[in-house]
Amino acid sequence: MTRIGIIRCQQTEDLCAGTTDFKVAQEGKAAFADMGQIEIVGFVSCGGCPGKRAVTRAKNMVDRGAQAIAFASCIAKGTPLGFPCPHWQLIKSAVESKLGHEIKLIEYTH
Repeated sequence: MTRIGIIRCQQTEDLCAGTTDFKVAQEGKAAFADMGQIEIVGFVSCGGCPGKRAVTRAKNMVDRGAQAIAFASCIAKGTPLGFPCPHWQLIKSAVESKLGHEIKLIEYTH
């Protein structure tokens, strides 16, 4: 079983409950298609623009057992708002820098 932490865009919290993120993880679809059984150990926001709290929150989920961090589709793909986070690449780079290669980073969920 792979333990996953998911980081979402704070701006989408009023529009999206994360239902599809949980569904595709449970069913092993979309970004989770080749990962086997998934357990979600955390579902947090980036902390708001520009997303600098994502680093600490990703580390916190790893400390609590996450083996991978998934960025919800609202960040990289812009779902459901229609545009991706303008800080997406910076957030991803900062999380990568903090966690090194100790865990897998997943760039979207569905």
